[in-house]
Amino acid sequence: MAVVESTPARPVISETRRSRWSPLRMLRSVSPAVWTLIALVIFWEVSVRLTHVAEFILPTPSRIIEEIGAYWPRLMVNSGYTIGEIVLGFVFSVIVAVPLAVLITYSRAADRAIYPLIVTSQTIPKVAIAPLMVAWFGYGATPKIVIVVLLSFFPIVINSVVGLRASSAEMLYLARSMGATPWQTFWKFRLPQALPNMFAGFKLATVMAVIGAIVAEFVGSDVGLGYVIQVAGSSFNITRQFAAIVVISVIGMVLFMLMEWAERLIVPWKNSSNIAGEA
Repeated sequence: MAVVESTPARPVISETRRSRWSPLRMLRSVSPAVWTLIALVIFWEVSVRLTHVAEFILPTPSRIIEEIGAYWPRLMVNSGYTIGEIVLGFVFSVIVAVPLAVLITYSRAADRAIYPLIVTSQTIPKVAIAPLMVAWFGYGATPKIVIVVLLSFFPIVINSVVGLRASSAEMLYLARSMGATPWQTFWKFRLPQALPNMFAGFKLATVMAVIGAIVAEFVGSDVGLGYVIQVAGSSFNITRQFAAIVVISVIGMVLFMLMEWAERLIVPWKNSSNIAGEA
């Protein structure tokens, strides 16, 4: 009787793992926006070098990176102050804007008395108000936080009101017919449906908070990334200005990504509905 030798099983799992981490798959996983940014940076570097543009007019990305590395300790210190102003201003904006949106949604008198004033207030340029904030509150962190609140609370109010008003009348009638209290109706029906709109306002507010902090530091400050840009501009150190701008952009992107992560964590049904729609 012939004995058939069994061949050892091939390591399918290891090959599968290697295929998952193949260089081609890793390249495909990178966002197209990243490749676009890389292409723009390369074009910027090559163009400046070929045209021999002076550094005090437009530095190359490589020189900006060198400046970030050389000036990194001071950039870190000033970034800490700017991030503190942004975070505190954003938190206060949420604390003010969300209850105000609930009041406008549930009170017809508040809707008529407050909502038009909120919309009208956005026609006032915040750059014109910033010197008044400095005159009233001094050169500390208070005027910067106030400017951040004034810039970032508006998108939160608008998007929250839109989301809270998006609940259909049939859904509210169903909640009442099932004996739900007004608080239960708000917590179980209105708020979950409004969360996607509210997070859209939160993400826009993070961007506006960064702008507000830098504008406030331009007007009156002795610390912060806005102050670094202003001082570097007065000495025609354009490379340092670009370095501070790059750090500000990174801060804004990180805050925006954190808000997106919080949205996926708190509003998981939005992502599942998007996947179902694409399918």
